[in-house]
Amino acid sequence: MSHSRSHFWFVAPAVLLMFVILILPIFVAGIFSFTDYNLGSTDFRWIGWKNYEALGKYSSYRKMFTASLTYVVIVVPVSVLLGLGSAMLISSLRFGGEFYKAIFFLPVMVTFLAMAIVWEFTLDPIVGIVNRFLEDGCSVGWFYQFFTGGWLGFNPADSWYGNICSERMPNWLGNKKYALGSISFIGIWQAFGFNMVLYLAGLMAVPRDLYAAAEIDGAKSTWETFKLVTWPMLGPTHVFVITITSIRSFQVFDTVEALTRGGPSKSTYMMVYAMYEKGVKQNLVGMGSTLTIVFLGFVLLITLTQVYFINRKVHYS
Repeated sequence: MSHSRSHFWFVAPAVLLMFVILILPIFVAGIFSFTDYNLGSTDFRWIGWKNYEALGKYSSYRKMFTASLTYVVIVVPVSVLLGLGSAMLISSLRFGGEFYKAIFFLPVMVTFLAMAIVWEFTLDPIVGIVNRFLEDGCSVGWFYQFFTGGWLGFNPADSWYGNICSERMPNWLGNKKYALGSISFIGIWQAFGFNMVLYLAGLMAVPRDLYAAAEIDGAKSTWETFKLVTWPMLGPTHVFVITITSIRSFQVFDTVEALTRGGPSKSTYMMVYAMYEKGVKQNLVGMGSTLTIVFLGFVLLITLTQVYFINRKVHYS
């Protein structure tokens, strides 16, 4: 019996498009990573592993890895937990749930380059609302006492708020002590609304009769119900949310470009911004390609690690 091969004609355009758009650029970047090629140049040299060796040789690249990993470690767990918590709270509401969904999902919908102006003014050291709030708090005795622990017997000078009140208001984006934390806070603000929507979808898929069965088996408190039913049944959602949030955190660019440009002192020098700076602004295509390959390696490592350690313990119904 002869088999028709007409289905290849339907699959071929999608496969060809995927190869041209996704796979071929990776091969080209891999080749350029072993050269000193500059865009527009008609000649280039093969330099072997020198670009990769430079990543461990120069302090700016070491700061890049430190800043990127620190950002991921802060943003991923906090945004995932906030997304799960807010989803559970909203799903328990009888009224007003749609309003809170819209409010929390707003950071995902808006163009961040427009919101960057708002954040820049909010965190401005002179006219920003954050420092204005801290200044007002320092001028009010009970507020200062509360945050410094003065009513609890602690020394106000030993607390973070006491240090702020005794010194000038911090430059959140211009001081390397606060810049990465500020960028991470904005990243959490961006990410947790998206995670909330994913968890809401996961909660809707949990069979209601499981809660009744858990109650019959002795699960009386909300915590026991969450531990025995909700958390295990959200296993596939956990895998997807953690994987997507980790990849999106490594891809952070617009926040850095709009607010800090990698500074101060490379404290917010993220990997994607470094790729843009080297490959586009400085026209160092070889180094930019090297950073691209390393970035893809990090993303692949994160994905495989999560699939191996998390996905093995998840039961898909």
